[in-house]
Amino acid sequence: MKLKRIKIYADGADYSDFVNLNKSKIIKGFTTNPSLMRKSGVKNYEKFAKKLIKVIKKPISFEVFSDELDEMYIQAKKISSWGNNVYVKIPIVNSKGVSTIRLIKKLNLEKIKLNITAVFTFNQVNKIINILNYQTPSIISIFAGRIADTGIDPINILKRSIKLKKNNKNIKILWASTREVLNIYQAENINCDIITVPIGIIKKLNLYKKNLKKYSIETAKDFYLDGLKSKYKI
Repeated sequence: MKLKRIKIYADGADYSDFVNLNKSKIIKGFTTNPSLMRKSGVKNYEKFAKKLIKVIKKPISFEVFSDELDEMYIQAKKISSWGNNVYVKIPIVNSKGVSTIRLIKKLNLEKIKLNITAVFTFNQVNKIINILNYQTPSIISIFAGRIADTGIDPINILKRSIKLKKNNKNIKILWASTREVLNIYQAENINCDIITVPIGIIKKLNLYKKNLKKYSIETAKDFYLDGLKSKYKI
């Protein structure tokens, strides 16, 4: 797999997966969130995060989990203190739809590296870019997969966002909610900076440009063997 520009981050919350992928030259960073951590059985947020940071020196994003902006600020400051490679994920709105733009601006001015997440619209991107201090590294995570789930093509939103941030090296546009290997090449083709990819999809990267005729035969064989193992009768 040859990618000229885009950086692939691994998205998940499994310690062993992260440690193993940290050795890969393809993986340039990591992202996680409270939902993924809960599904992976993480009981102690801070202990888990610090355990990862001891091993991983590539960029890694951890998300605040409060719904109150004042508490988000406290959590963000603490998470940021865990390491120089840490980005703090702040959702663009809380669960009540209250904008976090003022909080983002405050943290950004305090030189906290942010990964602004749960971004769905170009209007949100525009507001974020307008308040960022360009000297502090920031990531804007646009949820392409979830946008596509609504029947809307996310490509236009991503293209406009990439154009808006122009050549500012400290603002990165990230393709989030990745659903398939094809998304990596779509993101590359529109000059997206980063794409964060679930572990399950990373494991499919070896399928890149696989012979489709051969793949068709392998798929039919899988169906046949599963039928045999099931001992179905008609």
